[in-house]
Amino acid sequence: MADKNKVEGKFIEDAITRYRVSKFLETELDRAGFSRVDIQRTPMVTRIAVEVTNPGRVIGKRGKSIQDLTDAITREFKIENPQISVVESANQNLEPRLVAKKICRFIEMGKKIRAILHASLRDIMSAGALGAEIVASGKVAAKGGRSKRFRLMAGYIPKAGEPARLVAVSHVTAYPKSGAIGVLVRIVLPGTEFPDKVSGSKPELAKVIMAADEVSAATPLEAVQKKTFAPLKKRKPMQRHRR
Repeated sequence: MADKNKVEGKFIEDAITRYRVSKFLETELDRAGFSRVDIQRTPMVTRIAVEVTNPGRVIGKRGKSIQDLTDAITREFKIENPQISVVESANQNLEPRLVAKKICRFIEMGKKIRAILHASLRDIMSAGALGAEIVASGKVAAKGGRSKRFRLMAGYIPKAGEPARLVAVSHVTAYPKSGAIGVLVRIVLPGTEFPDKVSGSKPELAKVIMAADEVSAATPLEAVQKKTFAPLKKRKPMQRHRR
């Protein structure tokens, strides 16, 4: 009985360590475009595979940054001989955390939330996803307004049971002037097979989503009409009449 409890405690400890390491890397590699991490523990080494959008920022000059990161993991989490491998994200539109971070960035810039969600969902499904869901909830209205919730969904997204484990999920919070807005992104990656679902044709998107404008930092969503004023006429100097 004691051996069984010891083994169960070891599994729980490993799961907690994996979670803490993943949160640590998520914070440290945020500027490098952190996407996901895969941790595999063996008797000899601990392999940590990190997916980012900018691998050069993680590796650093002559590998100094990745060596400092390795030393920090060894020191903070007591992991012996960790080996970190850095991989560039193949498609950013299929990474839930990258999609959620992009949505939050546009929200903080003051873009329209509906247009952001429509364009993001279209990009995800165009990249080949079998299903996607985006939920934005919080102080969506102006400062002092009530909390609202926007939800967009396309394709097949299981919400419960064992198939729900096959869905990639990420949650990121935006902090605009009106208040905190949580963004939840769920994506079913291409090639995912569900035991209760037969793969069929590609899901069709609504016309309003297909016709959504592209959202970018350089192009504002709202066309601001600049008022044009007629040039001022030069006034004639006042002539004083002598008496």
